[in-house]
Amino acid sequence: MTGGWEGERAGSGFLKQDLKRRLMQLGCPLSDAVLFAGLSEWEWAICCGAALLAGGVRGFAGFGLSAVAMACLVLILPPVELIPILYVMESAASLVMFRGGMRDADMSHVWPLAIGSFIGMPLGLMATVTVSPDLSKLIAVLVILTLTLLQFSRSMPAALTNKTGRYVVGTTAGIVTGLASVGGMVVALYVLASRSPATQMRAALTMFLFIGMFTTLGHMVLYGVMTETAIVRGMILAPFALAGVFLGAWAFRPSLQIYYRRFCLGLLIAICLSSLVRLAFGA
Repeated sequence: MTGGWEGERAGSGFLKQDLKRRLMQLGCPLSDAVLFAGLSEWEWAICCGAALLAGGVRGFAGFGLSAVAMACLVLILPPVELIPILYVMESAASLVMFRGGMRDADMSHVWPLAIGSFIGMPLGLMATVTVSPDLSKLIAVLVILTLTLLQFSRSMPAALTNKTGRYVVGTTAGIVTGLASVGGMVVALYVLASRSPATQMRAALTMFLFIGMFTTLGHMVLYGVMTETAIVRGMILAPFALAGVFLGAWAFRPSLQIYYRRFCLGLLIAICLSSLVRLAFGA
C-alpha cells in the first residue's frame, strides 16, 4: 500500500545507518525513535513545526489539530500513516484540556455526537486502507477544504439541530475521521452554527475529541492502522503539539474568538490550496 514510499526512504545512505549503529552501541534509547521512522531531517523539521502550529490552533479553538497537521503533512506521509500519528497527538492534547472541557461543555449535546462518530469511523477506515496513497491524499485535502469553506458560511440544515440530527452529524464525523482524521471539523461546523458562547463551543469540541480518544483506538487496531512506527512518530511530535496547545490556551479570549476563527479558517484554506497545487504538479 505504501511500499513505494518506504522503499524510497529505506536507502537513505550509509552515513545514516552508521550513525544509527553507533547510537545503538552507546545504548541511546532514542536512536530507533528518531532514525528508523524513514523521514529526512527536513521532513522531521516540517513535522515538528506543523505539530506546534496545529497544537496552537487546538489550544485556542478547541479543534483543528488534525486538520492543520493533515493539511501540512499529507504530502510527506499518506493519510493512512498520518491518522494514527494524529491520534497520539490529539490524545495528548485531550488529556491536557479535559478539565476545562468537562467544566464548560453541554454533555447532552456531546454524547450523541461521540456515539455517532464511533458508528461511522469503520466506514472511513475501510475506504482509507483500500484506496491508493495519492487518491487518499487528494481526498483528505478536498475534505478539509470543503469543510473549511462551509465553516465560513456556518451552513447547518435545521433538521440536524435536534437529537437525531446530532447522531447524523456524529456518524458523518466518524466517517471523515476514518478517512482523513478531520471529524472534529464536521462537529465544529455543527457547534459553531449553534451560536453558543465561545467558551461553551470550545468545551464541547474538547470533550468530543476526548471521548473519541477511547472510541477510535479499537477501530485503528482492528484495521491495522495503529503501528509501532506510528506510535513512536506520534510520541516524538506530541511534545511540540502540547507546547502549541499551552500557547493557544494561554491566548484564548472569548472576545477575540471571531477574529481568530477567521484567521484559522483562512490559514487552512491557504494550506489546502498549496497542497492541491503541489499534488497537481507532482511536487
